Amino acid sequence: MKLVLAIFINLTFMGELMAKQFNVMLFTKTNAWHHESILDGVTAIKKLAEKHHFDLEWHEDPNQFNEENLNRFDAIVFLSTSGDVFNHTQKQAFKQFIQRGKGFVGIHSASDTEHNWTWYTKLVGRRFIVHPEIQTAKLDLVNHDFPGLSWFPKNQLWTDEWYEFGPELSNKLNYLLAVDETSYEPRANMGDVIGHGMGNFHPIAWYQYYDGGRSFYTALGHTSAVYRNSYFLDHLFGGIYWAATAK
Repeated sequence: MKLVLAIFINLTFMGELMAKQFNVMLFTKTNAWHHESILDGVTAIKKLAEKHHFDLEWHEDPNQFNEENLNRFDAIVFLSTSGDVFNHTQKQAFKQFIQRGKGFVGIHSASDTEHNWTWYTKLVGRRFIVHPEIQTAKLDLVNHDFPGLSWFPKNQLWTDEWYEFGPELSNKLNYLLAVDETSYEPRANMGDVIGHGMGNFHPIAWYQYYDGGRSFYTALGHTSAVYRNSYFLDHLFGGIYWAATAK
């Protein structure tokens, strides 16, 4: 009997040691533009989960957004989602998730998702407006104190799809990265939408506390190659870590 009890205690202790540090949902639903890099992003985030010992579930079904299911997660990552993806009930479940003190991570076209849902656009912080052709530009570090940015270069050349954003939809945004518009051609023409750039300060990544929870957004991540970039992966894990833990 003592042996059985000892084995039980040991297995319980080992289970606690092996428990993952937090639980994340990865969501990739698209109802508009579908980025070819999504699968590369999924693979990269799965590797981050393995490397940093957190649980990850990948879903494309918006029916996963119900209160009972979302209670299992600490943060939800929107990887290049697009268009209108939720019905009213699903919106309410996601809103309550954030209000319970949980975290959101938006990557690239997460800012081109649910344009007409005011609460969501404020959660992201800014709306995507337009972008020029993919170009190499100078990426500037604004704040190195945020998780994942300690070793990020102050300035570096970076090739991506540089989003132009509308005005701030929240006054709580804390900026992390910006792109130097003098280093590339920011003018864009997408038919009925014309872009002229954002001027002297063109933010690319930011975070905020919002409606009881946390929100991190990065506009980087259009190309497949960026998901093999160690600086980007550190930046991305820093956002996931902060959104899930508030540390």
